[in-house]
Amino acid sequence: MKIVINGIHANLRFASAHMIPCHEFCGGIHGHSYHVDVTVEGERGGEFGFVVDFKTVKGRVREICKKLDHKLLVPENSKEIEFKNIDKYVEFSIKDKEYKIPREDCCLLPLPSTSAEALSEYFVEKLFQALSREGADIQAMEICVNEGIGQGACFEKIVK
Repeated sequence: MKIVINGIHANLRFASAHMIPCHEFCGGIHGHSYHVDVTVEGERGGEFGFVVDFKTVKGRVREICKKLDHKLLVPENSKEIEFKNIDKYVEFSIKDKEYKIPREDCCLLPLPSTSAEALSEYFVEKLFQALSREGADIQAMEICVNEGIGQGACFEKIVK
């Protein structure tokens, strides 16, 4: 059995800036109004026969969205980014470009990129961990991180 949550209608959204270092068009800082679609597959169980409670899933996804909302998403594991400081300011360079941004305006992510592909995998891992701690018996999960309507990337984790 699967549950499906449409991010636009369920208000699973965040607005963030990012860059894809060294990419011809996406290399500069730019932003998106993201929305997150979620599919969770598992056995029905518990008192109510749910795969997992919609409210629980939406709450956990909103927590992740809130962490990213209105921040510059910076991939800590990027091969193209050289960090100089991450304390009060996040200071880094990409080739000949230098950046210095207040730490409170950044969200450093343990990712090689902040592409929709990398963000969808990040969301799956975070949500899977949270739901597993709460006892959900999940067989598969897919999350699509959309960079606006009609454009996104999906990552699926199969546990079966």
